Amino acid sequence: MADMVQERAGVPVLVCDPDGPLIATMDDALDLIGSTYQGAEVVALPAARLDERFFSLGTRFAGELMQKFVNYRLKLAVVGDVSSYLAASSALRALVRESNRSDHVWFVPDLDALDARLAVQAP
Repeated sequence: MADMVQERAGVPVLVCDPDGPLIATMDDALDLIGSTYQGAEVVALPAARLDERFFSLGTRFAGELMQKFVNYRLKLAVVGDVSSYLAASSALRALVRESNRSDHVWFVPDLDALDARLAVQAP
């Protein structure tokens, strides 16, 4: 499956292929953001497509990537199991907790959870 825009809970979402390219640089992130010009408001990115540095907050990669999405007024949903990373980092746990309280970046276990989150956000 290629990355494709799907309507989910009434919102256009770029659902990224789990087997797609790794997001390891800001250029990779910008390429992904460019894909949203197909009309997506949200990017559902499998956690497995994020470079390991994303989950090590000292690298600042997560903050920079998340800020790019905010700057472009796009929502980012990191989809998948990140529990092993959370178990290893209290700072990452705090980031995920705060992100999930926000309106821009969410960490969800699967697309069904994303759909539920989008339905709550609907106007």
